[in-house]
Amino acid sequence: MTHDRITFDGPVILGAGLAGLTAALAAVETGGKALVLSPTLLATGCSSAWAQGGMAAALSDEDAPALHAADTLAAGAGLCDPAAVELLTTEGPAAVRALAALGAPFDRQADGGFVLSLEAAHAKARVARVGGDGAGAAIMAAVVAAVRAAPTIEARENARARRLLQDASGRVVGLIAEIDGVLVEIVAPAVILATGGVGGLYAVTTTPAQVRGEGLGLAALAGAEIADPEFVQFHPTAIDIGKDPAPLATEALRGEGAILRDARGRAFMADYHPARELAPRDVVARAIHAERTAGRGAFLDATAAVGAHFPHEFPAVFAACMAAGIDPRVQPIPVTPAVHYHMGGVATDLDGRTSLGGLLAAGECAATGVHGANRLASNSLLEAAVFGARAGRAARGLVPGGEPLPATPAPDLPDSALQALRQAMSRDAGVIRDADGLTRLVAVLDALEAAQGAAPTLVAAQLIARAALARQESRGGHFRADFPATALPERTFVTLDAALPAGLRYAAE
Repeated sequence: MTHDRITFDGPVILGAGLAGLTAALAAVETGGKALVLSPTLLATGCSSAWAQGGMAAALSDEDAPALHAADTLAAGAGLCDPAAVELLTTEGPAAVRALAALGAPFDRQADGGFVLSLEAAHAKARVARVGGDGAGAAIMAAVVAAVRAAPTIEARENARARRLLQDASGRVVGLIAEIDGVLVEIVAPAVILATGGVGGLYAVTTTPAQVRGEGLGLAALAGAEIADPEFVQFHPTAIDIGKDPAPLATEALRGEGAILRDARGRAFMADYHPARELAPRDVVARAIHAERTAGRGAFLDATAAVGAHFPHEFPAVFAACMAAGIDPRVQPIPVTPAVHYHMGGVATDLDGRTSLGGLLAAGECAATGVHGANRLASNSLLEAAVFGARAGRAARGLVPGGEPLPATPAPDLPDSALQALRQAMSRDAGVIRDADGLTRLVAVLDALEAAQGAAPTLVAAQLIARAALARQESRGGHFRADFPATALPERTFVTLDAALPAGLRYAAE
């Protein structure tokens, strides 16, 4: 199949969240061009814009990057890459200040310092916020304005990747894109994946519907190495009002003192962890899952901790609750665990380079090793900013590869098949997993693939399911009811060709 061809003299960036736009700005710092492809309008359809809590960084005199690193390593349950964590926490404060310089209106104290919130598993208050729970939208507005003002950054909306192009050596040399419904080949010296996570592969998620693992699937189809796909983080407190996606009740509410209660009003977190509401996210998610499964329900009670201050302090949560007929000033909020973040992704080095020449990745679709088995709260926007910039700079010096080999677009998954996939993933690769459920899930995915072909979304789901089946232990966001002990201190590295239970290989950190 032939398509019109465009040759672009600069990196092509897939995705317009914080990682993608930060990469674009970094790529043109010293001249040159960048092309950003976004499936939706800029700053919409990306998880970055929906982030509530803020950005974690050592911004106060009482804090230090080493303390932030220690908390990150502890949350990661033994699978973090210490070098990546050190880089993130060391460069983090400068990344936050750089965004502030672009115009991100972080909440400030009277003396100009950042207002910092405490979130779960942080030893210090270090989360810089905007308007209580509006950090993502405000940060993205500032970054989008900077991108639109940059004369050498071209942004195309209503554009998505359908296949990576490779030369005879396997190097990525561009992509097939669908722009305004028309297929076109774009040949470029580098492609940066910044397509976000996998939340849309699950029936209950806090992420935009468009975020469903397509970048991960495209990279896997090209032969890239994938790391840690089984580690999916479930945010404990999605607001359970039947919406898809589910609105989020930010972690900061528990930092302010909100209490988790059952339907009878009993506070239950002391039964599960001494840190109670500020226990690591995986612990809180499993506790809420257990309470709901037992029929006791789960509710976040912020009536005393926030109460009348809700409209000003947490306007996004307040609006979502009020729209559903819940007044969080005087009523507890019904909550449920929901897919929120993917710790796994395309394996990269500290500059975003993948195992394939010409292909880089940043943000949630990448696996830098920062998050290990369980992301520390509010490290995601920070990772997007720090590693997005590094990937953009690394892409600047790349030169074009060889002639692209002929390729056809990867198939799309029809909506009926996607909905079947989402239900199966939530049922069998959710908060608590076991061999029976995961085996059933793999059979569902195999049947879908036989009927629909290797759609990138389906490939991403296969990687998660098969890696979860292969990891016979519980660690971080991956909990096996049939293997509750923590036993395998190794990360998962796999390619699609080897993505069978017997073919997964582990590499010790």
